[in-house]
Amino acid sequence: MLDKLAEIEKRFDEIEAEMAKPETISNMEEYKKLARERTELKEVVETYREWKAVKGELEKTRELLGHETDEDMKGLAREELADLEASLEKIDGALREKLLRKTEKQAKSMFLEIRAGTGGEEAALFARDLFTSYMKFAERMRWKTEIMSSSISDLGGFKEVILVIEGKDAFNTLRYESGVHRVQRVPETEAQGRIHTSTVTVAVLPEPEELEVNISPDELRIDLYRSSGPGGQHVNTTDSAVRITHIPTGTVVTCQDEKSQHKNKAKAMRVLRARLKEKMEGEKEQEISDERKKQVGTGDRSERIRTYNFPQGRVTDHRIGLTLYKLPDIMNGYIDDITGPVTAHFQSEALKKG
Repeated sequence: MLDKLAEIEKRFDEIEAEMAKPETISNMEEYKKLARERTELKEVVETYREWKAVKGELEKTRELLGHETDEDMKGLAREELADLEASLEKIDGALREKLLRKTEKQAKSMFLEIRAGTGGEEAALFARDLFTSYMKFAERMRWKTEIMSSSISDLGGFKEVILVIEGKDAFNTLRYESGVHRVQRVPETEAQGRIHTSTVTVAVLPEPEELEVNISPDELRIDLYRSSGPGGQHVNTTDSAVRITHIPTGTVVTCQDEKSQHKNKAKAMRVLRARLKEKMEGEKEQEISDERKKQVGTGDRSERIRTYNFPQGRVTDHRIGLTLYKLPDIMNGYIDDITGPVTAHFQSEALKKG
């Protein structure tokens, strides 16, 4: 951890030196970028410097106590030593917490993408139920939500739905929801009462700032078409639906929920930026150690992370071996009963790795 803190402090000093240069001051875009990074590091650096100062005082006091012969002075030194040790412990805890927040991604808003996997209509119906659970949780947290894009199945489930959530700590609260969610229940479409197993995939992406992902118009292919919905619902007579393809990566985003072509395009671009940023970061992850890749893999969308067993009223998170017999509560939006322990586990693992 100390090596990491020393690196952060060094980078902070480099940023301040760079920001003082006339050529940087005259380049407003670069200056804003550095200022943003400085703000992100400042709290950690200030706490680290406070920690170093108290540690220095503690070492001096210990040295003084070892050489002092006067009993009264020794008594005072012991009192001061106890105060400094308590202070250092408190600062150490705060420093670890701030370092953890620094290493976590911070985002003003995030995208929650839910897609039906194996299981046909039953998967789409569970995707709708999972979407409702997240919406109720967001409402409890007083987060702002907006549907960016959706594709409805014949029975009213979701083949796919993309939601944007804005709120304090929304991303870091939900970031470990990414993965395959498995459901075991008797489908509404099953007349003989047999239990089926279906899957839904969830992706949680922080929304990047525009400056973080630079997309050239030349890299985009934009197709316009008419919106459509099941049973003729929400069908537009104009080409308001938008499909954007990022040609270099083949990433495709569609949006048809708004009646305005411009609004659909703006929404699609927001989702595209988030997906491209995730792709860029995923490529970076390939370059780091096997141990780190293993850690990151525990949140990969390709892995089954959770099972919802309706006959038993049970939810199991396979990553931490947690089982709760309170499925109705969780489906009613009290997902923090399971996201809380999962987040605490991964935060603890991150702190261990320093």
